[in-house]
Amino acid sequence: MIKTAIDRILQLADPHIEYINGRAYSDKSLQSIDAELRATGIKMTSLSSLVNYINSGMDRKECTYLVHVISPTEVILASCLDGDRQREILADIRAEVPEFSFNREIPHESFIIGVQSKFVDGSSEHNDKALILKFAGTVTTGSVTEYGDDGVTQKATIKNGVASMAEAIVPSPCRLKPFRTFIEVEQPASDFIFRLSEKSGEIYCALYEADGGAWKTEAKKNIYNYLHDQLKDREDILVIA
Repeated sequence: MIKTAIDRILQLADPHIEYINGRAYSDKSLQSIDAELRATGIKMTSLSSLVNYINSGMDRKECTYLVHVISPTEVILASCLDGDRQREILADIRAEVPEFSFNREIPHESFIIGVQSKFVDGSSEHNDKALILKFAGTVTTGSVTEYGDDGVTQKATIKNGVASMAEAIVPSPCRLKPFRTFIEVEQPASDFIFRLSEKSGEIYCALYEADGGAWKTEAKKNIYNYLHDQLKDREDILVIA
């Protein structure tokens, strides 16, 4: 109790400052009180809202503003350094993207619905969505008799009827475009490893990411290009990624 009382007295005491070799030292941590007032940043969910806000001229002062692409789902609008050497965050933009359970097995029906609704449509060399859905759609409980992966394609032998068989093939890895960034920009394509399994009479599917996160760099580049193009006539705006 005595020690606690002494510690409390020391906490209430004024800081002791000494100067050694021209530098000031204190026996307590001191917190600076900022001289500048800063607003709370506006929350947004789209890049077009940010562009409209900037072009409106609201809440602006004479300085070069910074649009910083932090991640595929976050962009901020910040002021130049103020008198306290800090930046005021005027807007914080965060994309609303649908969630999909990558890197784990999920029930067959949930997988098909997720791919149908949360991935960009189309079938091309950069989008195997149609092939994945065709592959997964042919599978029913007890229908998979053989399953193979040669590193280039995956193949499952599917029962068509009592005596007939059919083979369903999908590239490995497959190329897909999930919705993972702002809707105003091109969704980056990524490689995925597709896996199929049957457990306790239930079919499970999985997509494992296989691009090492390279899609994030492409997404940030797409956001930068969009904002740079939309704000190219604004000399008071600097876009960085």
